[in-house]
Amino acid sequence: MSEAPDAVRTRAIDLLARLVGFDTESSKSNLDLVAAVEAYLGGLDVVFHRAPNAAGDKAALFATIGPMIDGGVVLSGHTDVVPVAGQTWTSDPFILRENDGRLYGRGTCDMKGFAAIALAMIPTFQRAGLKRPIHILLSYDEETTCLGPVDTIARFGRDLPRPGVCIVGEPTSMRVADAHKSISTYMTRLRGKEAHSSNPALGANAIPIACDMVGELYRLAAAYEAKGDPGGRFDPGWSTVHVGTITGGTARNILARDCRFHWEFRGLPGVPPDEALRALEAYVATSALPRLARYTSDVAIETETEIEVPGLAAEPGSAAETLALKLTRSNRTIAVAYATEAGRFQQGGVPTVVCGPGAIEQAHQPDEFLEIAQIEAGIEFMRRLAQELAG
Repeated sequence: MSEAPDAVRTRAIDLLARLVGFDTESSKSNLDLVAAVEAYLGGLDVVFHRAPNAAGDKAALFATIGPMIDGGVVLSGHTDVVPVAGQTWTSDPFILRENDGRLYGRGTCDMKGFAAIALAMIPTFQRAGLKRPIHILLSYDEETTCLGPVDTIARFGRDLPRPGVCIVGEPTSMRVADAHKSISTYMTRLRGKEAHSSNPALGANAIPIACDMVGELYRLAAAYEAKGDPGGRFDPGWSTVHVGTITGGTARNILARDCRFHWEFRGLPGVPPDEALRALEAYVATSALPRLARYTSDVAIETETEIEVPGLAAEPGSAAETLALKLTRSNRTIAVAYATEAGRFQQGGVPTVVCGPGAIEQAHQPDEFLEIAQIEAGIEFMRRLAQELAG
């Protein structure tokens, strides 16, 4: 006998309340949450594997419902959330609050809601008589590096079954996204030489050279905007370059010895994720560094790559796209501008799409919320998935 939708919805909301109750900001451990999910899985006799990070303070969790064979579907979500510091919340962000058809709390939308739905659906999956497995992967550090699922992906086809499809449950309002941009973030540091501002020839001021480099990045940004996206699918419809912070100097009348700026590049699928970096490095070699070294050779300009998250390239007709469109009863896909873990799975050879409950506009916001109607839509999506894999 199938379980009533209301019972699954109630269980999903209860599980969401538990997940939200764990403060899993990316700078903190997620092990308490992982242990709680493991206890839940153990009570349902679900096979699972823990994949800790190198430091041992975080872990991914990979659970399998159904036969331990290749060709199943992995439902992937991250357990980490963005910080709440500096945001104005009207209630405790780590206590789930329901009001007017909405569930408020940090991570409800991005993306503990998807995880709660998947976990709540396990009894339904178990009763479905799956011929192909459903896997649930809960990872970490998506909000910082998207490296949380990488160790698990490397085990696909070795000691873990290789999925035939991955569905990343980031908030898309249950629409199927088959493409997203890459994101690369950098810290550029300049080292000049201090001197009194009355005689610039005695030193090397790092600040104006840094400003010139920032200007070059925005000239590059303008070129990307002018080039646009031939496919016309993205908003904004071009690769973007952004400088977020710049810091340097010690006093008005001292040439700045140090300056640094923090910047990012979000590239359209097919654009190399290091393209902007290579352009800046060429500018440094031909222009910025020679100007900084005009009066002294004891200077340097270095750029450190912090993260490089691959984009998700559209694969029309892929197993992931075909399945997700069938489950959502849709005939078209969308592209999204934000980055996710999906590109990691695609690089690992698993056809992947992004499809999950909630609106991205709510992600990272104070009073973040997920509509209960979206939980119901997610439950229906996964109910159809169970039927598909049982057929």
